[in-house]
Amino acid sequence: MIQKTADRIIENIEKAVSLKNETAEMLTAALFCRGHVLMEDVPGTGKTALAESTAKSVGCTFGRIQFTPDLLPSDITGVNFYSQKNESFTFRKGPVFSGILLGDEINRAAPRTQSALLECMEERQVTADGKSYPLPFPFMLIATQNPLEYQGTFPLPEAQLDRFFMSLTPGYPTRETELKILSGEIGRERIGELNAVADEVELRECMDEVKKIHAADCITAYLLDIAEKTRNDSRFLLGISPRGCLDTLNGAKAVAAMSGREYVIPDDIIKVIPYTVSHRIIPSAHENTALDKKRSLIVQTVSEIPVPGEELWKF
Repeated sequence: MIQKTADRIIENIEKAVSLKNETAEMLTAALFCRGHVLMEDVPGTGKTALAESTAKSVGCTFGRIQFTPDLLPSDITGVNFYSQKNESFTFRKGPVFSGILLGDEINRAAPRTQSALLECMEERQVTADGKSYPLPFPFMLIATQNPLEYQGTFPLPEAQLDRFFMSLTPGYPTRETELKILSGEIGRERIGELNAVADEVELRECMDEVKKIHAADCITAYLLDIAEKTRNDSRFLLGISPRGCLDTLNGAKAVAAMSGREYVIPDDIIKVIPYTVSHRIIPSAHENTALDKKRSLIVQTVSEIPVPGEELWKF
């Protein structure tokens, strides 16, 4: 079932946003794993349209927050206000109470404001004055940042970066795709025409199906070999975290399920790991701190690790 659902979601997204790489597939995999996504790219590459199209495709609410230096935590989560009519305090929910939330230019907010998202991302709830309010299902944060503009920004701390399931770079469209955008065949104006192709029940079933995908011991050992290599290699100041390993394995399970398999193969790990760990690592070389450089370093490191034979992982 998950394969058909994924195909419908990806096909629906690409009616409004046509992407030249695996971005739509990886975003769908993150959705099935209830993961949050950091999108780093230059302006105008369809990041907002991609997030909104995803929300439309799965029939959930969509929210957007434009992060600025003067944004307050309560502008995100909400605030308790006193009602003179009722003579009591009432919690007014902020834009974070959305099924899919776009955090636009997240690194423009001050650290205090950025930290307001930590509980939302981890526990999927907001706590105000000692009372907790659950966020709508599935609550997925898609945050964006511009890799070329650093003036007036506050870099995300490692603890917050580690809470992002994946990092994606949509990139410039192909010439053929850009011609379709200019002609109006695809683009932001098409989002309003999109219908939901999956509902909450189907989405929950897909999430449960991902958890049932089998990963042989040699697959998890292969993943740990990669992680240990990054932790002990001089090319890395900070290697892959345990959370990074777990997210990579879950992402591989989602990719396996979306491919129609009930088990993970090494190619699934190889496919998802550049997206699940690139934002978590810190290279030793200062010139390699850009996301695409870190992704290349991960790909190179993975190529140095022996791949387990088919007789070991075949289920």
